[in-house]
Amino acid sequence: MELAAGPVAAAPHAADRIDGVWRLDGYGTVLSIEDGRLQEYQETAVSCLAGDTARRTGQGSNGSVIYTGDHATIYRLRPAVGGFGATLHFDGSVGDRGLRRLAALPADCTKAAPTGAPATFDVFWQTFEENYPFFAAKKIDWQAVRYRYRPRVYDGMPDAELFALLREMVLPLYDAHVGIDAGDTGDFGQSRSGTMVPGPGLDQQAQAFIEQHDLAGTRLRSFANGRIGYARLPDGTGYLRISGFGGYDGNGSTYARNSTVLDQTLSQVIRPGLRGLVLDLRINGGGSDALALQVAERLTDRPYVAYAKRVRNDPADPGRHTRPQPVRVQPAPDRFRYTGPVAVLTGGETYSAGETLTQALIQRPARTVRIGRNTQGVYSDVLERILPNGWSFGLPNEEYLTPSDGKTFDGEGIPPDIRTGNFVQEIAKGTHDSAFTQALAVIRHHVE
Repeated sequence: MELAAGPVAAAPHAADRIDGVWRLDGYGTVLSIEDGRLQEYQETAVSCLAGDTARRTGQGSNGSVIYTGDHATIYRLRPAVGGFGATLHFDGSVGDRGLRRLAALPADCTKAAPTGAPATFDVFWQTFEENYPFFAAKKIDWQAVRYRYRPRVYDGMPDAELFALLREMVLPLYDAHVGIDAGDTGDFGQSRSGTMVPGPGLDQQAQAFIEQHDLAGTRLRSFANGRIGYARLPDGTGYLRISGFGGYDGNGSTYARNSTVLDQTLSQVIRPGLRGLVLDLRINGGGSDALALQVAERLTDRPYVAYAKRVRNDPADPGRHTRPQPVRVQPAPDRFRYTGPVAVLTGGETYSAGETLTQALIQRPARTVRIGRNTQGVYSDVLERILPNGWSFGLPNEEYLTPSDGKTFDGEGIPPDIRTGNFVQEIAKGTHDSAFTQALAVIRHHVE
């Protein structure tokens, strides 16, 4: 049993063994832990900036010490035998992060950092230089980017000019997991060329289109704060639409609460008598990979490896990574599990956790067919960083690999088995839903 409400003292021996200074393997992060308080430091070769803080709030049944961050981030730290190493797990993520003990906080982390435009540029560029894994695949010479833009940066540079410059630097990446939050000055995010960023407006349009064209006017049953919809077709085929993996219980819902709501929802829709399942991830903004795996766990009665996860961990060598960590799908215990045919609908608006679920289902032991278009092509947890001037930004630094041949789908996205029309264009034109039609044909052929 885990305690997570209010300041709760962990077992003294566990807390004592986790106190100290730790550096993560990859992630450019140092943690300082003392007297029930955790302080994060974001480190590069040219900077060390204080990040999130957290307080000890409980103890896990597996010997971990639980800290809750300022933004409700849950850290679970577990010391290794001997105390020289430890692992860190974030609620809602999959896999663990390795830590090694340092003798003391790095000197740069104890100094005040400059806050002007040159320092802001240097931290921004250096963070990508040390962590971004995909420059070679995207044919981007990041050193050349520095040579081009650094001379344009100067003390007293207006915020709007600096923001426009940083935006211009990363625009050619076309990476939906790269973003900049410059406060009142502006924000930046993008999607792969020819796709859209999934949002509430597009989601509502898609649902209305599906109800009219695919369900003959039948309204979807709504679950999980409107993020999940379901209908049972007359022939016993289920249609399950998921627009994201989070926000199931309001904007401030925790991972634990989201998981509970998802479990309750799946228990109402994955039921005996299901003759086939259409899983629609076409307008899916992502979220928690752990929640995504919860869906996969209801669709198998045999355990299997979904994918392996690794992180870039050498600032000087983009070809070096941590050892790939297998991520497994375990059949949901004490729940009905559907093992019949599944048609997964995807497109360029299938993002992040929607893609990691798609990737997990590639390995599903039972019949599974992907229909539609390539997914967006972003899988990593977003490495969230701050800048000396108070702005923040995010970038990917992880890869999700196929278990058989170590392939990553970053950039290009996961291709479908059966390619159909562009769903967003079909919505705009008010034409038929080609992927849905194909999905029913595939399922009915398999069932019959």
